[in-house]
Amino acid sequence: MTSRLDVKKTYKLFIGGAFPRSESGRSYPIPNANSAIAHPAQASRKDLREAVMAAHEAASSWASATGYNRSQILYRIAEIMEGRREQFESEIVELTKVTRAKAKAEVDEAIDLWVWYAGWCDKIDSLAGSNNPINGPYYNFTSPEPVGVVGIFAEEESALLGVVRTLAPALAGGNSAVLIASEKYPLPAITLAEVFATSDVPKGVVNVLTGIRTELAPWLASHMEVDAMDISGIGSTPAAKKLKSELRLQAVENLKRIADFGTQTSPDRITALMEAKTIWHPIGI
Repeated sequence: MTSRLDVKKTYKLFIGGAFPRSESGRSYPIPNANSAIAHPAQASRKDLREAVMAAHEAASSWASATGYNRSQILYRIAEIMEGRREQFESEIVELTKVTRAKAKAEVDEAIDLWVWYAGWCDKIDSLAGSNNPINGPYYNFTSPEPVGVVGIFAEEESALLGVVRTLAPALAGGNSAVLIASEKYPLPAITLAEVFATSDVPKGVVNVLTGIRTELAPWLASHMEVDAMDISGIGSTPAAKKLKSELRLQAVENLKRIADFGTQTSPDRITALMEAKTIWHPIGI
């Protein structure tokens, strides 16, 4: 039998529905004892700009999709992840050195979380909207709308669940997203991007960047086409708190909405990335 070399997986970026390498040609090693597990792409400022442009172009069509349609697509993500669970589990074990049982539990929770947020897509309007009492011959309604492009930092210490926990609520609310993956454990984020590419998620709605977070974060915070940020995944260490403060200052110029929920799972994570629209309508017309 002829011997052969394994085909090693190349972990690229995910921008506008495609999988490009970084325009800078850079990558960085994910160490494993005396070798490297992989060399994912190290995104540059230009890569981030391309991702934001892709998200901006996709924002209006995703926002105008019905809640029912978005729920079907998020559920489809869970379906495809179910079929690829062995790959996710293997990556988590190799990266984090946890047991196979713990990796399986993380994949289970990540899949279930997509289903949970899928269920909220067509219900969030009822939760966050209202029929407002007024003194006059008018109807007055308030309904939630997505803010637009959301910059998201996946949780650093959670290889897969930390991606889903930060990304799913933004998509459920109708936002497009630019996600900066965990610098330490980035591989499941790119594997998840392969799921997005085959699960009816329109191109540009989700964009995934791997690389050095402190290099990318200031440009994400200061980009004028980014309407909100979820900084939950940055963490709560002294260095993380300092970075969060810097990002809040850089986000001031275009009044970005900032969400910070830690590891909480709640419908509040959806509404935090939405804004209220109030409509007046004369009675009888």
